[in-house]
Amino acid sequence: MKIALAQINPTVGDFSGNLEKILDASRRGAAESARLVVFSELAVCGYPPADLLEKPRFLERCRTAVEELCAATRELPTAVLVGVALSGNNGSGKPAVNAAVLMDKGRVLLEQHKRLLPFYDVFDEQRYFAAAQEQQVVELDGIRLAITICEDAWNDKNFWPRRLYKTDPMEELMRQHPALHINISSSPFWHSKRAVRRDMLAAIARRDGIPVLMCNQVGGNDSLIFDGSSLAINARGELIGQAASFREDLLILDPFAAPAIAAPEEDETSAAYEALVLGTRDYVRKCGFSKALVALSGGIDSALVAAIAAEALGAENVMAVGMPSPYSSPGSISDSRELAENLGIRFEIIGISGIFAEFNRALEPLFAGMKPDITEENIQSRARGSLMMALSNKFSALVLTTGNKSEMAVGYCTLYGDMVGALAVIGDLVKTRVYAVCRWLNRSGEVIPQAILDKAPSAELRPGQKDTDSLPPYEVLDPILEAYVEHYESPDRIAAAYGFPLELVQQVVRLVERSEYKRQQAAPVLKVTSKSFGMGRRFPIAVKIQV
Repeated sequence: MKIALAQINPTVGDFSGNLEKILDASRRGAAESARLVVFSELAVCGYPPADLLEKPRFLERCRTAVEELCAATRELPTAVLVGVALSGNNGSGKPAVNAAVLMDKGRVLLEQHKRLLPFYDVFDEQRYFAAAQEQQVVELDGIRLAITICEDAWNDKNFWPRRLYKTDPMEELMRQHPALHINISSSPFWHSKRAVRRDMLAAIARRDGIPVLMCNQVGGNDSLIFDGSSLAINARGELIGQAASFREDLLILDPFAAPAIAAPEEDETSAAYEALVLGTRDYVRKCGFSKALVALSGGIDSALVAAIAAEALGAENVMAVGMPSPYSSPGSISDSRELAENLGIRFEIIGISGIFAEFNRALEPLFAGMKPDITEENIQSRARGSLMMALSNKFSALVLTTGNKSEMAVGYCTLYGDMVGALAVIGDLVKTRVYAVCRWLNRSGEVIPQAILDKAPSAELRPGQKDTDSLPPYEVLDPILEAYVEHYESPDRIAAAYGFPLELVQQVVRLVERSEYKRQQAAPVLKVTSKSFGMGRRFPIAVKIQV
């Protein structure tokens, strides 16, 4: 049996657009003699729909869409397996079920509901969905299919050192003697996730002795980026097919006859860049925009954001703006101009020295006798933020913020200043990873000017300022942040593991905790690590933390 894994990029709530993609892929699969075309979790309505699931009209439209799809594929020689949210109506108090619907020649053969509902990190499915009470194998052309939905395949007691659920749906399904396991997923990307998926599914295939297919969503929806990378594993746990990463694809194969292949080489630095390009493109376009604005400082962070924006949206749709102050170095403009020329994007200059002077004049009576401090530094940043938002309004372009994860973690950023914007493109990359991605970008020629890579990081808000005036070197800061923010390690364990002074680690942790109020007012962060700031990391703002 030839099966097509149709890796599409749905938009939440765009039923007509999503159905068009599903029908197009179904017809292409049929043209290639596929007997079954498989789509991702919630492909009909888009994932994650969040509180839209609490609107009855949304769930009614989901059901109508299934009926439309069933009718539209009636004459096709191929069956369709697709994910959709449907009204619960099961006495659980939850509004919906997360369903996989198998249809063939105008008939629904199976409506299987998801059983394991994740409630950790970015997942909030127990808020909306009722869990399935049973799993049922279904036959297609005499082949018995075990169908699971994303998390239902992520609880193998032989693979995970600590399981999150008592039940493994595949154990129940295997008692019904399936010949093939098909998993439909909306599994977000993060660093090294693709290898984990492959290893996990291979372990399941070897344990159960049947092939495993996984069709994964691709595309960006808000902070989440889905890499696709749909998989086919044979009964021996060998890879027999993998769809493209970070783009739509149609993978067609016979899971019982396809030969084993080598796993594709995967570089996590290039993957981070590709993920951020995809996430930026989809965020801007799915929000109804086509253009973006980037404030160029002559530093590494804004340079990388501009490069991502140019590739994501096209150079013609990106405008970069330099806004020199009295403390800006000559290189802040010349390096920015060179970068803009390399990228082919428009570059404009708006000086803020006069604006800064006017602010100081207006505040002088209240600040009489007080020395300049961080207040005057932040005035410059906020002046720039106001100018960027004025350009955003005038040109209907989204402002992309340029702060990295290291800065957001310790609060080295200005509310209503450099934090102003619609999307924090690199807010999940620590500073050292920013440099790594930029060096990767320059692998075949200079995209990021070498002067930008070479200069010491500086906000340039006072004479001779360097980031190290306020922070440890990023080679020291970033390991502390990754251990504390992403892995919840304690200060004493971090100090012992890295050989850093405990007092230094505690100082960094205090900065992280004091800055929560800023992060909760920040633009959405594109997630590329296991723990990003935003929806997957929920902490109170007003709290006393002992470090």
